[in-house]
Amino acid sequence: MKGSAPLFAAVDLGSNAFRMTIGQPVPGNRSPVIRKVKSLREPVRLAEGLRGDALDKLALERGWQALERFARHLSGFEQGQVRAVATSAVRQARNAAVFLEGAEARLGFPISVISGQEEAELVFSGIAHTMPCDKTTRLVVDIGGGSTELIVGRGKQPIFTESLTIGSGTFGKRYFPGGRVDSRALQQAEQHATLAFSQVDGYIREHGWHAAIGSSGTARMLSRVLKANGLNEGGRDGITYAGLLRLSLALLEAGQVKRLKLGGLQEHRQGMLPGGLAIMLAAFKVFGIEDMTPSEPGLRFGLLHSLMDSGAARH
Repeated sequence: MKGSAPLFAAVDLGSNAFRMTIGQPVPGNRSPVIRKVKSLREPVRLAEGLRGDALDKLALERGWQALERFARHLSGFEQGQVRAVATSAVRQARNAAVFLEGAEARLGFPISVISGQEEAELVFSGIAHTMPCDKTTRLVVDIGGGSTELIVGRGKQPIFTESLTIGSGTFGKRYFPGGRVDSRALQQAEQHATLAFSQVDGYIREHGWHAAIGSSGTARMLSRVLKANGLNEGGRDGITYAGLLRLSLALLEAGQVKRLKLGGLQEHRQGMLPGGLAIMLAAFKVFGIEDMTPSEPGLRFGLLHSLMDSGAARH
């Protein structure tokens, strides 16, 4: 540890991957700024293991083994320094209690299953701290493996939050099995997401947002691929609608994610690309987004700030 600032750990048991971020507050800042010390990711693919509405044995084992590896980095941490949450896949699982019993035993810390509403609020909190902006009303789109959170907010205050049960992992499993992609499947996936977004479009537009932010691994992946392959017009950064359309054409031409020859596309994210792309295309279309800025992970930074705030309150 550098200096005397304590370490905090945020553990996110997502539907695609389990992630842990260890950080510490930077001394001397009135509003807490987090220095990231360590980041870990385990491609657990929990949502893939949902058979009906229960997690299968392989998914349970993958999750437990990942948490055993996380636990090795948490030696010496106290209860108030770690916050672990589970999201969409565990919310849906009929045997969540079985998973959580084994998960907590291996991690060594309690794990809470948070609602979609709380997930959205934590995502926005993380963004509000890492990308402060007091005057602009922002739309945040967080496409996860099993759910997508939508938040409209200004400053540190969320004005509207919604969690929808559409995600890159569940879409991949349903519409693009084995990474196969054709125009009919892409169209069906986009229509599914369009229908879901259309149900909240009126609420979102009435708040008159001015900037769009993508706070998930899906958004960062799409931004990285668009930039690495010059798919945005004029070499622009971030995510644009024209860039997403060009990427969808490249995906359709390949017909199979593993045949894609694209820079910036990490192998462990390939399976998430078609579903994430379809959902992002629908979000751009329904909400009238022109371009989107990717952000640092909102949820884990929101968790870290909640830990630091409660730690400061105790002292």
